[in-house]
Amino acid sequence: MDSIKGLSTTSTADLLKKKSSIDTAQSGGANFADSLKSALNEVNDMQEKSQEAMADIATGQVKDLHQAALAIDKAEISMKLMLEIRNKALNAYKELGRTQL
Repeated sequence: MDSIKGLSTTSTADLLKKKSSIDTAQSGGANFADSLKSALNEVNDMQEKSQEAMADIATGQVKDLHQAALAIDKAEISMKLMLEIRNKALNAYKELGRTQL
């Protein structure tokens, strides 16, 4: 087959070679599940620190109001980011479900 405007054809063998090289490269690093679990744990830690900061503010035991406000803001932003990541992952999953083979 001829190439169309700079696009070359790819054989099944080429795709399998690329897949095996990607699999080999990924086996040395952390997998997606571990990365996701780590990110969720970080968000949870930030949420716990935020709750402690809010409790300190409510009871008047806060030492540094600025640091407490930062902890609360970090927790809020990290939760919003995690929700957006979840939404994107769900949309991708739904899109894969709609894909016809």
